[in-house]
Amino acid sequence: MPSVPPKKRTATPRAPDQAEAFWRKPLEDLTKKEWESLCDGCGRCCLVKLEEEDTGTIHYTNVSCTLYDQHKCRCADYRHRAQKVSDCVTLTPQQVRTLPWLPPTCAYKLVAEGRDLYWWHPLKSGTPDTVREAGISVFGRIAANEDDVPVDELPNFIVKWPSRTPKAAR
Repeated sequence: MPSVPPKKRTATPRAPDQAEAFWRKPLEDLTKKEWESLCDGCGRCCLVKLEEEDTGTIHYTNVSCTLYDQHKCRCADYRHRAQKVSDCVTLTPQQVRTLPWLPPTCAYKLVAEGRDLYWWHPLKSGTPDTVREAGISVFGRIAANEDDVPVDELPNFIVKWPSRTPKAAR
């Protein structure tokens, strides 16, 4: 009898069950791998932000960090980012709790506040595509790279959307 080749199985994204929801742990208890996987890859924290000196108000721009690859929605040199970009912040649990510029949709911020991740987060949806589908990603919304915009022109690039949660994402 001829052997029949096994059927090819395509891996389907699967959201974790409650037992696998490691993000319900305190930030300090996460492993390095768990910590890194909390980043949804939206790119909002990689946008240049301006702070008003007298009020502390943070304004996002649609100008990206010099290392941000807007086509991949990732840092082009994540491993060496802190050495290459002097004001790049490597997040820690303490910083997550105190930095005023983290976007409201940031998983680190949500976990620090004891809240659950949104439905579109790759850890919940099982796919990174939902970050774009929900309108969270900066993909297609970046006007320029910070190397191409003089500092005194940055106020011309202020936008409101990074500080908001789109309706489709709630």
